[in-house]
Amino acid sequence: MANITLSGFFLMGFSAKPEVEILLASLFLVLYMVALTGNILIIIATSMDNSLHSPMYFFLKHLSFLDLCYISVTVPRSIYNSFVHGGYISLGECIVQCFAFILCGSAEISMLTVMSYDRYVAICFPLRYEIIMDVSRCVQGLLGVWISGVISGAMHAAATFSMNFCGSQIHQFFCDIPQILKLSCSNEYINDIGVTVFAAIMAFLCVTFIGMSYIQIFSTVLRMPSAEGRAKAFSTCLPHLAVIILFISTVSFEFLKPPSDSPSALDIFLTIMYTVVPPTLNPMIYSLRNKAINVVLRKVFRRRKANLFC
Repeated sequence: MANITLSGFFLMGFSAKPEVEILLASLFLVLYMVALTGNILIIIATSMDNSLHSPMYFFLKHLSFLDLCYISVTVPRSIYNSFVHGGYISLGECIVQCFAFILCGSAEISMLTVMSYDRYVAICFPLRYEIIMDVSRCVQGLLGVWISGVISGAMHAAATFSMNFCGSQIHQFFCDIPQILKLSCSNEYINDIGVTVFAAIMAFLCVTFIGMSYIQIFSTVLRMPSAEGRAKAFSTCLPHLAVIILFISTVSFEFLKPPSDSPSALDIFLTIMYTVVPPTLNPMIYSLRNKAINVVLRKVFRRRKANLFC
């Protein structure tokens, strides 16, 4: 194929059938509103109450903010495209979307790693927890999360869009880098492979660190003499572990599966599983079941209700 100078791409969307496209876009809209509501409630609760200003809730608040960014990078634009029956996205918008998506995805893994370290210190070194996880350490961890995301996003975007493209149709509902690479001419994607390998190594190190942290955590918890203490420790760790497994397993399955030349419903489904499902379910399985957060939210709503009647 001849080289094409592109001004933009055409996103194929959810389905070639208009009625199915509208139905799926409506479902996406519902999921997006659920994610928006759940994560905003957590941010409000952890910001307004002094009892939730511990390191665990500090990271939880920023995880919710990160989830909001992560799902907002792709879903609103795809919903809009479906309702107007258009799929064009300019080259500049596509670059920004790829950069922001990789930034948020990389930052999400880093944030879950930092949160696993926080749980490790809290359970294995409870008497030194406040000394180790002081304000400066929390801020440093947060800065590390965002810096790693920015570096990863910039590297992927630069490597991907330095190539020449021989096509303009992206078989996905957003600017997905694996699908964009299929449009590259000859073997120009070799630079992006190097970046992907680097990112995969970093992700593997994060997963390894998380695994080692939880081995130490479960070893410590099982040695606790009090059944109540074990139950409390598990109640804070198991939801976090569920979030980690959900996010990492779906991402790994998508990127490790054999590439296919023709798009399929499975490709769309797997993409939804790691772009839409984690930010939507995270508040429900990790935060909104938390008793402390529920108590704070009830106080906030009671206060708002009282103000309305005053």
